[in-house]
Amino acid sequence: MNKNNLLKIQDFGQSIWLDYIDRQMIQSSELKGLIEEDGLRGVTSNPSIFDQAIEGSEAYEESIRALSREGKKVEEIYQNLTVKDVQMAADELRQLYESSRGTHGFVSLEVNPHLAYKTEETVAEARALWKSLDRPNVFIKVPATKEGLPAIRQLISEGINVNVTLLFGLPRYREVANAYIAGLEQRAAAGKPLDRLCSVASFFLSRIDVLVDPKLEEIMTRGGSKAETAEKLRGQVAIASAKEAYQIYKEIFGQERFQKVVHKGGRPQRVLWASTSTKNPDYSDVKYVEALIGPETINTLPKETLEAYRDHGNPQGRLEQGLEEARKVLETLPEVDIDIDQVTQQLEEEGVDKFNKPYDSLMNTLKDKRRETLEEKPQAKKAAADG
Repeated sequence: MNKNNLLKIQDFGQSIWLDYIDRQMIQSSELKGLIEEDGLRGVTSNPSIFDQAIEGSEAYEESIRALSREGKKVEEIYQNLTVKDVQMAADELRQLYESSRGTHGFVSLEVNPHLAYKTEETVAEARALWKSLDRPNVFIKVPATKEGLPAIRQLISEGINVNVTLLFGLPRYREVANAYIAGLEQRAAAGKPLDRLCSVASFFLSRIDVLVDPKLEEIMTRGGSKAETAEKLRGQVAIASAKEAYQIYKEIFGQERFQKVVHKGGRPQRVLWASTSTKNPDYSDVKYVEALIGPETINTLPKETLEAYRDHGNPQGRLEQGLEEARKVLETLPEVDIDIDQVTQQLEEEGVDKFNKPYDSLMNTLKDKRRETLEEKPQAKKAAADG
């Protein structure tokens, strides 16, 4: 029997996570099946995922009604539902976490996206979520904004696992990695253990091509000397950025500064490829998986991409292939008047907004469900009395 393509990826040192979570998936043993049959090693969540899960499933209705009748506010209902889901998923993955000595088996939960530009509030909410989750195999997701950097350092120093999210640019990645190491150094200086503390840096990839490709296509339609250059760059920028990010990862975590932390039990902050579904139908549906398989990395896939890769993936260690070409792609962008740093800054700002909107949508959904539940109560009492 041929080995599952998703399992083959492990042979090259990469872990596959699922970029989705909902209660029904956990309770139906679907998640357990993915762990056992596909070698799934982690799960991520975000406000958009929870908006889809809670809006479209009856699995939460009973809990929402019960919490509403207890007098819980909308924000409390949201936190109760999301914390419960992450706890359940973390429990499913706990055996993997223990058997891998804390390397695999994680589930991530994001702080309120409206806190993306507020350092102190981010730290406070991350602490509260970490305490509420009460599981060693969870990550608190913190955005890689300028304001997020000191929060990352502080949370790591306190022993809280951090998944750094909404990361697009290479200069910002260096800052993220250094914030992580600084947090480890601060914790070590306080005489606290480092051996089970983990962090990942999540690069959002396909969105880069979604933004850059139309600019390149416009140049291509105009013709002229830049058209041929633009055509060669189309669909290449995200993967080139990821390949360069991995080289930065190897550089930073190979330096003497980090090695001093390693001797005290510190672990590297692994890079995670996120936003790996293919948005452009002209490209392969496994484009952002095939090119980025390499050691000590994670790829978090939505269900559709995971199923596609299981069906027709071709695992090979390609992450460090074509490095010269990847660097050439990034170096050539100014020739077609594209500033990659401006692109990634725009994506960061849009990314925060894209999480704020589903979060607000979910809050409104819960508000409506809470109101409906509270309105039902007196009517039910009246019906019982009339009976």
